[in-house]
Amino acid sequence: MNQPDDETTTREHTRRILQASRIPEIWREMNQALLKGRGWYDEYSGGVLLKWGTGYTRRHIWIDVQDEVIRFRLLQHRPCAPTLTPLACDGEYHAMNRAQWSDLAFLKEQMKYYYDHAVAESSDD
Repeated sequence: MNQPDDETTTREHTRRILQASRIPEIWREMNQALLKGRGWYDEYSGGVLLKWGTGYTRRHIWIDVQDEVIRFRLLQHRPCAPTLTPLACDGEYHAMNRAQWSDLAFLKEQMKYYYDHAVAESSDD
């Protein structure tokens, strides 16, 4: 009998947490309302990369999952002051625990924030 490898187990766990949080549903809503259907995503074993734009305007939101924590990857910076964000900040990620991502209104608010402050990708040129 074949046992699932670590990558398969991680991918399935990530998919379960993202589905439970409703991030794919929120991304579809944002893609339709804000991007007129021009956004896309790439799945990885431990997360998802939400992308939009072309050439010089390409942007993304990197989301990964560790245990039951959803983390939004940022450009590296100094850790945020505790009063700046309701999420835990380590200077590279903002981490959202289950209680936070279970609050749909809060999660939508945070997703909109990361959309408005998305990471710019370097040009392919």
